[in-house]
Amino acid sequence: MFGLQRLALFSNPTCLVSIISFVRHKHHSINPKASHFVGLLNLCRTSEDLKPLNSFLVVHGLINHVSVTEQFFRSCFHLGASHLALSTFQQIKRPSLGLQNLMIRCLCNNGLYQDLLCVYLSSRVSGCPSDDFTFPFVIKACAALGAVKIGKEVHGVVFRTGFEQNLVIQTSLVDFYARTGGVEIARHVIDKIPQPDLVPWNALIAGYSSNGFDWEALDVFREIVSKDLKPNLSTLASIVPVCTRLGCIPAGKSLHVLAVKSGYLLNDFLVPALISMYAGDGDLCGARNLFDSVVVKNVAVWNAMISAYTQRQKPVLAFELFRWMLLGDIQPNLVTFVSIIPSCENSSSLSFGESLHACVFKHGSVNQLPVLTALVSMYAKLGSIDESRYLFEQVPSKNLLLWNSMISGYVCNGLWDFSLGVFREMQESEFDPDPVSIISILSTCSKLQADLLGRSAHAFSIRNGIHSNLSLSNALLAFYSDCHRLSHSITLFHKMPLRNAITWNTLISSCVHHGEMEEAVALNYQMQKEGFEMDLVTVTSILSRCSDQGNFGQGMAFHGYAIKHGVASDISMLNSLISMYCNCGDLDAGRLVFEAMPKRSVVSWNALMTGFKNHNLQKEVLAIFGQLIKDDQRPNYVTLLNLLPACYTQLQGKSIHAVAIRTGILHESPLLSSLMFMYARFDNHGTCFLLFQIGNMEDISLWNAIMSVQIQAKNSENAVGFFYSLLQMGLQPDNVTLLNLVSACAQLNSLSLANSVMGYIIRKGFDEDLVISNALIDVHSRCGDILVARKLFDGLVKKDAVSWNVMINGYGLYGNGEAAVDLLLHMKLSGIRPNGITFSSVLSACSHSGLVEQGRMVFKSMAEHGIVPQMEHYACMVDLLGRMGNLTEAYGIVRGLPCKPAISLLESLLGACRIHGNVELGEKIGGLLSELDPENSRPHVMLHNIYAAAGRWIDADRVRSRMEERRLRTLPGFSLLVGP
Repeated sequence: MFGLQRLALFSNPTCLVSIISFVRHKHHSINPKASHFVGLLNLCRTSEDLKPLNSFLVVHGLINHVSVTEQFFRSCFHLGASHLALSTFQQIKRPSLGLQNLMIRCLCNNGLYQDLLCVYLSSRVSGCPSDDFTFPFVIKACAALGAVKIGKEVHGVVFRTGFEQNLVIQTSLVDFYARTGGVEIARHVIDKIPQPDLVPWNALIAGYSSNGFDWEALDVFREIVSKDLKPNLSTLASIVPVCTRLGCIPAGKSLHVLAVKSGYLLNDFLVPALISMYAGDGDLCGARNLFDSVVVKNVAVWNAMISAYTQRQKPVLAFELFRWMLLGDIQPNLVTFVSIIPSCENSSSLSFGESLHACVFKHGSVNQLPVLTALVSMYAKLGSIDESRYLFEQVPSKNLLLWNSMISGYVCNGLWDFSLGVFREMQESEFDPDPVSIISILSTCSKLQADLLGRSAHAFSIRNGIHSNLSLSNALLAFYSDCHRLSHSITLFHKMPLRNAITWNTLISSCVHHGEMEEAVALNYQMQKEGFEMDLVTVTSILSRCSDQGNFGQGMAFHGYAIKHGVASDISMLNSLISMYCNCGDLDAGRLVFEAMPKRSVVSWNALMTGFKNHNLQKEVLAIFGQLIKDDQRPNYVTLLNLLPACYTQLQGKSIHAVAIRTGILHESPLLSSLMFMYARFDNHGTCFLLFQIGNMEDISLWNAIMSVQIQAKNSENAVGFFYSLLQMGLQPDNVTLLNLVSACAQLNSLSLANSVMGYIIRKGFDEDLVISNALIDVHSRCGDILVARKLFDGLVKKDAVSWNVMINGYGLYGNGEAAVDLLLHMKLSGIRPNGITFSSVLSACSHSGLVEQGRMVFKSMAEHGIVPQMEHYACMVDLLGRMGNLTEAYGIVRGLPCKPAISLLESLLGACRIHGNVELGEKIGGLLSELDPENSRPHVMLHNIYAAAGRWIDADRVRSRMEERRLRTLPGFSLLVGP
């Protein structure tokens, strides 16, 4: 039976004698008495002492003796040998209800929830029933593990077995659903309890609070008070953070008074919550006074104050308090490190973070998962993603929070593909994503425009019962908006049973972003009717979209809203108002808002400068910049971007260049590009190239700028050469690069190059960009290949007004006016409204083709589309009529112009008079030209030729004499023919 080695495990001599007696008794009796076994259990002092008894229990069949097995299980848990109890329990084929309940209770008391569920499920399979003692522990385990599916199955068993009315079970179910996000079901369960006591109400408050339903939690608290239930410590500890988040500080202070009266103030849980409440209201002095009033501070109180400083972004004070804590011989725990580590993110100090990491090592907390998770998050947010990944991979047993931190870290650093990779790794490791995981992955889906993946995440959340989480629902609203599915966002919004201010603000911002201003205004009205208010961010985003005359009234209305709700004095709000008024053309209102600001940032100055720059008021831009310098504001690169287009001389541009060098912002790519364009205006292409060379050669925007500069300088061959160079460097061109390349082809008038570029664009998939496709149509038209241009046009899946215009203009260049007029008709039938450029192109095509009647019809139809003819339209009609000899009608158009005629228009008509020999009209047109441009010699030469062609040599000599009196000289001609 027992060998000497087994007996040696017992250090107690009395225990040894008892076992020997028991063995001897075994030889004399077939059924040993169970009482002897229980006596031996009482002598065991360590888990090792239990192992021989465990073997004997199994071998001799005592495992079927319920009372003996129960005593053995109690001893196992008492001595920390839960694994021994579990292995023994698994050998019982059909455990009794009492034995099952004992195991479940002991496992629950020891926090072994996963093992508890295994015991419960295996017992059910073996046919063991459950009672009102079993279910509360099982439900508690499901709540602790977040096992929603199993918990709902247990609820079904409770319902079928008739235990649903049991108060303890009902309370457990309330707690389960509240903790796992099913707050609606939790409320439904509690409503079925005839007279619930404080425990289920506290669970419901905690559930509402943890799932973001703060107003609902506050309503439940009011309901408790109305039922004459006195809030206890648990109630206060749950509701104080709710008051903090809702900004109900007066209510929180009342709870503080209640805690003092009830004697709860010195509680370890409540004092930290009150400190956080005062800190959340920005009252760090009140929080510090409460902290200082505690005579004997435990680590929880220190942690609360450190966390308060961290959350209010006071990293210096947080680090100082942490140092005083260490000097006071207070041993930091994992909460301390989790509270202080984010301060490194606020201070953007990697060195502080590394020092704290060393402190974590020193205090032996390096293996604690929450601390490691905080370190992973810290390194990621400080840009050291490699260190984050290294720490992450060192953890053998990762939890869901750590996986979420790594996913979030990649998202924070814009490494979208890596975040998806870690998300897949997490699922392969058999971790089910929670709302935090889904929210992070939805951010990735938004950035990658991964519509299908995001919808799959939505389906997963519904299937796993976590879609009712308010933060997740809000993230889904934003995702669908980012993926241009506003209708899905609106549908989801109307299905949400509960909403908060973030919900409304997210949807309103989405409507604004998609140009649905009327829908946004209607939602804002409905939001206010339901008692919610837009926050500062939402109003600011709406104002940014009220940037044209059509939305000016709405912009003013939101300005009034901001004043009414006391947010109009915020500097970011005022900056948005300046931009809104300037963009809508009311520069005076924008300046008034600017001048009324009590304090201005450089963004304020930039907003005003941008407004004036966009209206080509360059002198005012320079004046504002001078005031900015007098105000001791430090200009940033946006300031200089506004200033460069206002430069009238190269010297001014060089001065701005010098400011950029002195302030250390020269290497900003947008600024370098703008400087290159400035120097190009003054034909200083050498400096443009030098600026290009000092920039980041991997930034495609700089290559786009240098190509554009070369095209403006008529050096398109150089532009094509730069394109070839960037390809050799392995850079990927964007749509701007290819638009520049197409422009170079048009300038070079090279059809072979245009075809090569078109092949590259199609191969790289840029032909789906409508702007690039329009440019290809235009370049082939200009290069004379009208058939390819038309094929490209017909192949467009979607056409805009520009598509039709370039094709119509192409037919005009090709001399096919009838095709241009026919295309105008098809454009109208397609639902695209023609604009001024369209009619200019059609009239020009009619002029080149001599289509007088069609030209008249097209010109008259402009009024039908609400387009007022401009000078270029009159010029086309005059040119058309003049070419065809309808000089009187053409002159009638000139006389009927609402403004002074353009010089080119009159010269065109004068040229027609010469061709058709109309001397009388030529004299009238010549007189008008002499009045409008007396220093121009061309009209005099043309009039001289008209007189000469008509044989009126005296009048011709008079014109020549007048030219000599005014000293008007004709430009000398030259010939391209070289003589032999």
